[in-house]
Amino acid sequence: MKILAGAIGSDIHTAGILNFLNLAGKEGYETIYIGSVIGIDKLLDSIEEASPDIVAVSYRLGKESCEGLLRELKMSLENRGIEKRLIFGGTVETAEIAKRSGLFEKVFDGSEMPEEVVMFLRGRTDAKGEVDYPQTLLERITAKKPYPLIRHHIGLETVEATEGAVRNLAESGLLDIISLAPDQNCQQWFFQQENMISSEDGAGGAPFRTREDFERMYKASRIGNYPLMRCYSGTRDLLKFSLLFKETINNAWTAVPLTWYSQLDGRSDRELLEAIRDNQGAIAWNGGSGIPVEINEAHQWALRYCHASIEVTTAYLAALSAKRLGVKVYVAQYMFNTPPGISPRMDLAKALAKKELIESLKDENFTPVTMVRPGLMSLPADPDMARGQLVSSVYTAMKIDPEIVHVVAYCEATRRASDVEIIESVKMAKQAINEAIKGLPDFKQDKVIQDHKEYLKSESATIIEAMEKIKTGELTSSETIYAAIKLGILDAPGLSKMSVAKGAVRTAIIDGQSCAVDEEGKRIDEKERLSL
Repeated sequence: MKILAGAIGSDIHTAGILNFLNLAGKEGYETIYIGSVIGIDKLLDSIEEASPDIVAVSYRLGKESCEGLLRELKMSLENRGIEKRLIFGGTVETAEIAKRSGLFEKVFDGSEMPEEVVMFLRGRTDAKGEVDYPQTLLERITAKKPYPLIRHHIGLETVEATEGAVRNLAESGLLDIISLAPDQNCQQWFFQQENMISSEDGAGGAPFRTREDFERMYKASRIGNYPLMRCYSGTRDLLKFSLLFKETINNAWTAVPLTWYSQLDGRSDRELLEAIRDNQGAIAWNGGSGIPVEINEAHQWALRYCHASIEVTTAYLAALSAKRLGVKVYVAQYMFNTPPGISPRMDLAKALAKKELIESLKDENFTPVTMVRPGLMSLPADPDMARGQLVSSVYTAMKIDPEIVHVVAYCEATRRASDVEIIESVKMAKQAINEAIKGLPDFKQDKVIQDHKEYLKSESATIIEAMEKIKTGELTSSETIYAAIKLGILDAPGLSKMSVAKGAVRTAIIDGQSCAVDEEGKRIDEKERLSL
């Protein structure tokens, strides 16, 4: 494909058009730059001489003069019988004139991020001339590389408000994945609605109550860039929810835990061993149905202030369980900034330890996908500080080469996000992503990071060794995982006195690291903690 480009009229600006051609060249286009201050006749002469597939023109000098130039361009094209795909780049006011002219297939007004231009250049169209957006996770990841997919969740106080927000988010083209967030009544009692507490409707998410509610959300998303859709898994009846989401929203992937949504955290009344078995059954069903699976286990432990060795271990156990349960595509989520106080350097070491263990399981039947997200607890209540934290967290997380970035809106420390705050937050995150994609130092070679990563892997091996000594079944069996929690092999301070777990471990942040400590606050390793 060949693109010819230049700035028309008396416009001397060249930066935008050269940036565009640079992106086009990287995407495999043959590019021809004919310069600035190009008259319409000279432009058409160049088109006839070069015979490009696409003609890109730029004009930034004012809407009145732009209107006259584009009238001239339209008449001259008709007089010469030239028919080409035309695109336009300019300012907001000249772009508006270009859109009204009807001449251009695509109009850029300068507010677009590089990935939007790249996605246009890669655009595929179907027989109706409409853009074809991949509707499976791996296909969408491949189509967008090197840019990660962008995910955010939405669940407002009413179904109607959520439906409108979904439509606005899809129309914006900024998100690749919209995650529906049902309220707790829905997550726990959708299939036993007589148990719902009406005063809690809309608490924590949208009050979805019928199959048609989910169908409405999917229909609302079928505009813009046709984002993938998914939904929180529910905190009980996970198998029933899995089938419902597959049939209504073409669930991009399911996210279930191994041990949570049980007596462990109180989000359902399921007994812990029963919950582990149920959760593993849901994982196996989704894997067998070809639906990618995320096991949101490790960050749940981190949110209860476990030390890093537990977090790394539970991340590995989750991935190993998924593989053994028949999952083919595994979404591995890495939550940064958690627990609070961990340093970015040690955060990276922890993430790399997890990633190396998870990636060690990769084969032709098991494909891990890396998803990163800011830690919710790290967002300050002050909105300006929260914006800074969001950008900082995403920029740090880009160092582990994610395929999905789960954006958390800057306002969520104080209130749920509407589509307005989500769009603002996604734009901020995308700027951090675009800066990172230009090139980052190889932090994997930082000796402090490497040493701590290897230490965490070694400590995780010690925890695994302790679990393997439990004579209840193989490592990822529900009985072994249950026993490991009851014995305190897997433990976190945030579970003390409120859970079936022991909650006996003490943890602290020391030198930016999340560590287990003794009664005097001194760091201890896993052999000492587990008395091996």
